Amino acid sequence: MPITLKTTDPDFDRRFADILVMKREDSTDVNDAVARIIADTRKRGDLALCELTARFDRLELTPDSLRFGPEEIAAQIAKVSDEDRAALSMAAERIRAYHARQMPENAEWTDPEGATLGWRWSPVSAAGLYVPGGQATYPSSVLMNAVPARVAGVRRLVMCVPAPDGVINPLVLLAAELAGVDEIYRVGGAQAVAAMAYGTDTIAPVDKITGPGNAYVAAAKRQVFGRVGIDMIAGPSEVLIIAEGGQNPDWIALDLLAQAEHDADAQSILITTDPALADAVAGAVDRLLPSLPRAEIAGASWRDYGTIIIARDLDEAAALSDRVAPEHLELLVDDPEALAGKCTHAGAIFLGAFTPEAVGDYVSGPNHVLPTARSARFSSGLSVMDFLKRTTIARLSPGALAQIGPAAVRLAASEGLQAHGQSVQARLDQLNEGQGS
Repeated sequence: MPITLKTTDPDFDRRFADILVMKREDSTDVNDAVARIIADTRKRGDLALCELTARFDRLELTPDSLRFGPEEIAAQIAKVSDEDRAALSMAAERIRAYHARQMPENAEWTDPEGATLGWRWSPVSAAGLYVPGGQATYPSSVLMNAVPARVAGVRRLVMCVPAPDGVINPLVLLAAELAGVDEIYRVGGAQAVAAMAYGTDTIAPVDKITGPGNAYVAAAKRQVFGRVGIDMIAGPSEVLIIAEGGQNPDWIALDLLAQAEHDADAQSILITTDPALADAVAGAVDRLLPSLPRAEIAGASWRDYGTIIIARDLDEAAALSDRVAPEHLELLVDDPEALAGKCTHAGAIFLGAFTPEAVGDYVSGPNHVLPTARSARFSSGLSVMDFLKRTTIARLSPGALAQIGPAAVRLAASEGLQAHGQSVQARLDQLNEGQGS
């Protein structure tokens, strides 16, 4: 049974606070094991990758077979049906069109003192994309990571995807082709992250690594951060639905289950102002759950982390949602735009009954790589900005330096940095001499 709360309950604040700090991830400490894998990969390179792949993925490789060859990719892609190809192509085009609008503009201006200032944007040179390949494979995640990188102008895209027992999902390879991935390696786990960060004889290092993975992948991304950039440390997925009376309880139940079937650690939360709707949704979940192929996973998620909250009104529901800061927020209300204006913290917002979160996972256009575990309070989903760097630019005319330079000299002296001050003062002295002559 899911957790059921009413905001009018005397112990609501305490129980709701417990939900906010609920740990939904496996607590196994993998940091030491990951550190050993990274050290081994740095030391022995391709040989370590081959040995670790044989151990974890039951796949014997040589350095020459780490990378998927063009003929192999073509043969796998040929297995994809026309219908699946069309659907994936539509998703790629919609994701590309959405992210193209995110591209920022360079700027330059001259201020009243005569200083020319501005900034320019440039892409990272190489990005590494990690794609899970164990219990489930997600071609959509390939698109969501690779398309923004290519739109940003990244010149080299590398993808690592494990192929347990030598099996690869052809749709993953097709997604990589549609997105413009340059190199694909059948390597997974912490060793793949290490290879992309530090390089081996076969895999040249990248500048930034993005993409979801298991606890080992997440720990590896933490440990290589600084050597390379990373997107985020993703935790179990989550959805929060705010609904009022009159909504279809079966649709809401399916939206909750769509999140729950991802992972037993996923969380689905319903906040509603209508107790009757809450009961109807709970009943619909019980009725629909057994028919799902992933009923065991979804059932465990709903049983352990599913939550239904009865709120006094929509304003209170929005305030509770902001405290959760969900990865996905569905607003199934009569005026979703108005309610969205009251919701500040969410990775992505889905407005209205005909915008289920599931469509956002595939074809609506916005990225589905989103902040989890309340990190939407301070971070955003993946975008072209994750593959761009901003470089500031300044050019001072002699007149501008004459006006603002003395303040720099003064501040340098206050900080005890004599060479800083002299660097500016030497130029000011020359300007003063020129004026004196």
